[in-house]
Amino acid sequence: MPNNAEIAKTAIDDFKKIQKYMVLAKEEGATKTYAELKDEYLSLKAILNVIGVNLTDIDKIKE
Repeated sequence: MPNNAEIAKTAIDDFKKIQKYMVLAKEEGATKTYAELKDEYLSLKAILNVIGVNLTDIDKIKE
């Protein structure tokens, strides 16, 4: 079973990747894709908040 540090690292990596795809989707005007990515973004953001990760420096979307 993964420990808290492994869970946090995986969630942070996924969070950063989703944000990158959200930026690309927004630039391309892919509104449906952006909406789906935003759902994933919000879920990851909630998980990271629960485990105490400070998102100030890594959250580039700021929605």
